Amino acid sequence: MTPDDLVVSLVAADATTVLIDGRSGAGKSTLADHLQRRWSASSVVRLDDIYPGWDGLAWAVEHVGTQLLAPRAKGHPGRWRQWDWGTDAPGPWHTVQPGTRLIVEGVGALSAAHRALADLGIWVTAADEVRRRRALHRDGDTYRPHWDRWAAQEEQFISEFAPQAAADVTAVETGAGWSWSFHRR
Repeated sequence: MTPDDLVVSLVAADATTVLIDGRSGAGKSTLADHLQRRWSASSVVRLDDIYPGWDGLAWAVEHVGTQLLAPRAKGHPGRWRQWDWGTDAPGPWHTVQPGTRLIVEGVGALSAAHRALADLGIWVTAADEVRRRRALHRDGDTYRPHWDRWAAQEEQFISEFAPQAAADVTAVETGAGWSWSFHRR
């Protein structure tokens, strides 16, 4: 299966909400970008734009569920608050209309509760050394001092919410494309 095949299934199902989760450096943003280019009129909300600083994973999980996903699932506009990393303060609110195509990507996007409010949940995975290399190449010295601190929050989230178990699909970016595993729900 390719991202194009996945988009065909999303269109056929009249889907509006896709959640993409995985540990740092796994390939979530890459997959979200691929899907957005192919799934016309879709937008991406990146949890990197929501986390309120380096210790904000748990807060972002709650925020996305209550402010963005739950209202949209009820047919109301959802919203999310951007974090201004430069000033280390809350930024503007953004509204996402119900029924519009939305991809939410980032660590904390997928849990059983969030999956119940979406059409598809994807867990993206890669070997630890690959993830670390990608993340540090992407963010370099900005991320390096926070790697262990963030990894501990990822571990806590995974332990508490079991996002892999909530996923419909597991994806691995192989360098030559995507490898997919589908789970029965």
